[in-house]
Amino acid sequence: MSPYGMPARHSWEIPLLVIVVIITVIAYLFALLLLLTGNAGQLTLILVFAPLVVYLIRGMTYATQRVNGVKMSPTQFPEGYRMVVEAAARFGMKKVPDAYVVLGNGQINAFASGHGFRRFVVVYSDLFEIGGAARNPDALAFIIGHEVGHIAAGHVSYWRQLGMFAGSYVPILGTSLIRAQEYTADNHGFCNRPHGAPQAMQTLAGGKYLNNLVGFDEMADRAAQEKGFFIWIVNAMASHPVLTWRMWALRDRSRHGKMFLRPSAPPQPPVTMPPYGGYLPPAGYGTPPPGYGSTPGYHEYRGPN
Repeated sequence: MSPYGMPARHSWEIPLLVIVVIITVIAYLFALLLLLTGNAGQLTLILVFAPLVVYLIRGMTYATQRVNGVKMSPTQFPEGYRMVVEAAARFGMKKVPDAYVVLGNGQINAFASGHGFRRFVVVYSDLFEIGGAARNPDALAFIIGHEVGHIAAGHVSYWRQLGMFAGSYVPILGTSLIRAQEYTADNHGFCNRPHGAPQAMQTLAGGKYLNNLVGFDEMADRAAQEKGFFIWIVNAMASHPVLTWRMWALRDRSRHGKMFLRPSAPPQPPVTMPPYGGYLPPAGYGTPPPGYGSTPGYHEYRGPN
């Protein structure tokens, strides 16, 4: 963790990003050379027009949320809206990203992206079933903090995604960079709502109805127990850290999450965390925006009972 109380970037993220960007630049130059010499194929044209391709994909993704998603506000999904506002304040962001809810159809997912100067978070509706006051709102706050963290860490910028366009498809290398970014976003989620980390991982492992049957520590312990070549390759090819390693990293905050080699230290006993996991909340943290909660019949979000 950062000594200044803000989430740390995973130690592997920047070195891997540099390598991926270099590979992408070389691929662009090679594609341009093929085009100039009259040897351009379909893949060459995609690389040459990558700046336009990335721009169009980002624009279409944003437009889809604007016309189909439910935009979070003080009157629509107010709990989620407040969590987004709080996370943005926690990470010192000058502008609160837009946030949308889309139909999940049973899927547990969320993502962050951007277009132009706009940044936005999308949360699948099923996640709000774990976020109700009668269930685990801290888990939802962790997930929203994770997604806002992607924005705060610069993961969704146009130039970064353009720089990763070709290199991210290199086997193992590309997924490793994305995996490091996920660890960084987890650090943001933990900073935003540390107590929600175990509950969020339980939901990813067992689903929105059986999440409370998952033993977080029991599953995290298996990160050091499960070994072998196929364990290594499954993690190396995954865009997200495998769940047992991810749980271990969220439990052991003394070091960065493992990227390639499984944890080998003895399991750490569960630690009772102080409020905000030891981070100092910013001035005004948790204060709702003007007019928030003024809708008739709306009850202010208070957290779990």
